[in-house]
Amino acid sequence: MSSTSTYEVRPATPRDARTIAEIHAKASQAYWREAIEYCEPQVVVALDAGEVVGFVGFDRSRDKGTPPTTGEIWAIHVAPSHLGKGVGLALWDAAREGLLEEGCNTVTAWLPLSNERALRFLELAGFKREMSSIKTVPMGGVKIEEIRLKRALN
Repeated sequence: MSSTSTYEVRPATPRDARTIAEIHAKASQAYWREAIEYCEPQVVVALDAGEVVGFVGFDRSRDKGTPPTTGEIWAIHVAPSHLGKGVGLALWDAAREGLLEEGCNTVTAWLPLSNERALRFLELAGFKREMSSIKTVPMGGVKIEEIRLKRALN
């Protein structure tokens, strides 16, 4: 396949971060709209004075070979203005309850190794790193190392 594109392509710089985030947000809106509509994954939001300040998506594990009693935190995000204020904990509690209602007894989450804040949060919530799970995944034009964390739900 030959390329006939006239677009310049270059490595991203820190000045590109805001635009990249905006493009990513717009592109992921369709995904989350569909997820909410079809409840796959289940999505709950945290509110502060009626404003959404965070969300968590959770459901059965997407990892091949896992039993149906294994759930997964597909995503958990908190608005920067509300980091460290208990929003993540409220979202984790809601996801745990939802997974227990679904009959799950364990839960996993995949995180980039570079996301130290999220790793620390999940470890404080009782998750343990599965060192043998580390994998490199392509994300855009970059490769990111991810690790799976796991914990019992009871």
